[in-house]
Amino acid sequence: MDTLLVIEDDLGIQKQLKWSLADYHVIFADNRQDAINALRRHEPQVVTLDLGLPPDPTNASEGLQTLQDIMALAPSTKVIVITGNDDKDNALTSIALGAHDFYQKPIDSDILKVIIERAFIVTKLEQENIQLRQSSMDNHGFIGNCPKIQHVCRMVERIAATEISTLILGESGTGKEVLARAIHNQSPRCHEPFIAINCASIPEHLLESELFGFEKGAFTGAHKTTVGKIEIANGGTLFLDEIGDMPYTLQAKILRFLQEKVIERVGGRTEIPVDVKIVCATHQNLQQMMAEKTFREDLFFRISEITIENPPLRERGSDIILLAKYFYISPINKPIVKSTGSLTMRCMLYVIIIGPAIFASCKIKLNLPRSWQMAK
Repeated sequence: MDTLLVIEDDLGIQKQLKWSLADYHVIFADNRQDAINALRRHEPQVVTLDLGLPPDPTNASEGLQTLQDIMALAPSTKVIVITGNDDKDNALTSIALGAHDFYQKPIDSDILKVIIERAFIVTKLEQENIQLRQSSMDNHGFIGNCPKIQHVCRMVERIAATEISTLILGESGTGKEVLARAIHNQSPRCHEPFIAINCASIPEHLLESELFGFEKGAFTGAHKTTVGKIEIANGGTLFLDEIGDMPYTLQAKILRFLQEKVIERVGGRTEIPVDVKIVCATHQNLQQMMAEKTFREDLFFRISEITIENPPLRERGSDIILLAKYFYISPINKPIVKSTGSLTMRCMLYVIIIGPAIFASCKIKLNLPRSWQMAK
């Protein structure tokens, strides 16, 4: 049953509304302090507020102050202001202060009931919209509610539909690959391969053949022709992680591929056309590397038609708790909890242990052996 807070000092009107609003869980308050206490305790979605509250019922000042207090404490609350028959000025003032609607006396219970019902419908629609947006982000693996992450998610939505090359900047472990997958999953290429390769984790002498593939006999041990990661990604998305660690000599070959959309396998002479969406990432300062001549300027401009800065966890506020819940719950396939309340002591201790640690560290620590039991 939906909760409705009625702020009204007239006992006769209270009785009338209690009878006509029997479909709701109605809480009554007859002054500002009681109203604020009820708001904090019951968290009603909709409030009706008579502006003529004591100590001066003939003046709307106390009612307007109550409205301001409500909007400060719970800005999403739908407040329906009730005014005198000729009190249009205060009604308009109330709307300017954040009231959802207003109703002028004398009170007709049937009309007021329709206004209240409409306010509850609007509230439910707003909540569903928020849940759908959060669900959309979660489905693509990227979780967070802080302003910086919301901005990143909006950028992902815009980028995904285009063929623009994207460069993701961020410290190691901030979830750059997760973000790259989110771009792929929301793109028209989502049903094609997503191929990730970490340029820092593969030895320099193997990276070229890993990317471009090689022909049989190209080098010692090349017993058969092997397709490279770029070719495997054809039609989909190629994610070059830690591109700042790519050897300078190999950068020229990557640049040619990006410009001409063709590759040649190591030891081969045939040009092979490849169609991929390019997403790159690095924790390096590429501007400084270009100044030091360790990263090609022409390659930088080719891979960074748009740049996304992925913030570290220490700059994401309560998202650390949200992620802690996600990594704690997901290994045993429980539903993701989207709010930041109701953490178990065990989970909270993990968060404290992690401190300012970043995304990857958070995931590792929360996948400690489940035999490590702590009291709830």
